[in-house]
Amino acid sequence: MTNQLKQEGKFSYIELGEGTPIVILHGLMGGLSNFDGVGNFFPPKGYKVIIPELPIYEMPILKTNVKTFAKYVKAFLDHKQLKDVILLGNSLGGHIGLLCTKLYPEYVKALVITGSSGLYESAMGESYPKRGDRDYIQKKAENVFYDPKIATKEIVDEVYETVNDRNKLIRTLAIAKSAIRHNMGKDLPLMNTPTCIIWGRNDNVTPPEVADEFQEKLPDSDLFWIDKCGHAAMMEHPDQFNDILYAWLQERKFN
Repeated sequence: MTNQLKQEGKFSYIELGEGTPIVILHGLMGGLSNFDGVGNFFPPKGYKVIIPELPIYEMPILKTNVKTFAKYVKAFLDHKQLKDVILLGNSLGGHIGLLCTKLYPEYVKALVITGSSGLYESAMGESYPKRGDRDYIQKKAENVFYDPKIATKEIVDEVYETVNDRNKLIRTLAIAKSAIRHNMGKDLPLMNTPTCIIWGRNDNVTPPEVADEFQEKLPDSDLFWIDKCGHAAMMEHPDQFNDILYAWLQERKFN
């Protein structure tokens, strides 16, 4: 899918299909290919899937924070002349989606979060590995999934390369600290945007009680569980993830 990347000014993104826009926000270590399942499933059903690349490693260090990326998403939506989008985010992307929805509610008609940060402080704040320790990184990557085999050599290599690149590492730490500081517990009860929460029952990064708290605090939210599933449900169980999301969108008439 990444070979379909479009470049327009400061924005690079993938765009698939025509119809109701689903804008996808990837996580901190998550590539756009993590959403291949969503990108294949939804366009034939009348949705346009758009995945912008978030410039996590390009921002000045003082601007490497959740709020800057929420503003970046708004600028991207303006660039594409999009309003009333369905915003879908995993991990840090879910956090950015939540803040975007709080700051610019007129742009977002529905929010979908999976394994999202924003409530649970340890989600982003674990100490990062010693540079060069590949075995440690492999174990960390495997811990993201219920099935460790999903942590392919490509995924481990990408994380390894990130923590051994000083520029990327300091920005990774900056955005992680920002996510911890920007806890949204007090904001959520004031956010009335319909929200679909899809969570892995075996998520070690943002544990199941985080999903329960999101549902409890977001006034118009529905929570769905996927068994034998870790932190990236759309990668580990793409068919189930798509079926849950599609049924929810149909029931809520977001089509």
